[in-house]
Amino acid sequence: MSEISPLVKRSLVDQALDQLRLRINEGAWVVGQRLPTEPELSAELGISRNTVREAMRVLAFSGLIEIRQGDGSYLRAVADPLDTLKALSRCSLEQARETRHILEVEAIGLAALRRTDEDLVALREALGVSGRHYHGDLDTYIACDLVFHRRLVDAAHNPTLSELYRYFSSVVGAQLRHCLNITPRRQEVFDLHIALLDAVEQRDPERAKALSRQLINEP
Repeated sequence: MSEISPLVKRSLVDQALDQLRLRINEGAWVVGQRLPTEPELSAELGISRNTVREAMRVLAFSGLIEIRQGDGSYLRAVADPLDTLKALSRCSLEQARETRHILEVEAIGLAALRRTDEDLVALREALGVSGRHYHGDLDTYIACDLVFHRRLVDAAHNPTLSELYRYFSSVVGAQLRHCLNITPRRQEVFDLHIALLDAVEQRDPERAKALSRQLINEP
């Protein structure tokens, strides 16, 4: 008697998710539009309301839809954030470095417009600590320098930018060590940091962005 391989049946929720994502990708609904009700989706997909409800919860958790109690469900995005996270995890070192640079330059331009007095205090403190270690232990300096740059990006007051910048900074950390492993370190490179902070303090976004690009191109 031949052995029958066990069949792994996908859950009804997974099947419902596939159908709902397909409709979203095909443009059945536009961002901001109210989705059909659970009974309507249940009839359309040929599955129970409980299955539809669970599938909608998964879509809400992933950020594709927004469930408003007593009002209904609305399409929030057409690109699945989970797919975006998968793409981020597969990026190359060069792609991460390039993306980090783009984010940093634009964020610093925003920081020059949005920074607060509290931001300036934190930035001066971070730059002071970084300066004391610039000619010392490399790993210590890199850690201090990252704090300064992260605070610059945080001064843009855009949490999404800050999170993305932190992610890509962590990816390119090893490359930073390679680029900065030069002795003696050139004082004029650190002086660019001082000028950058001054541009942010003077609310000069174009100068801040130009200095940021100059820093990026320094070895």
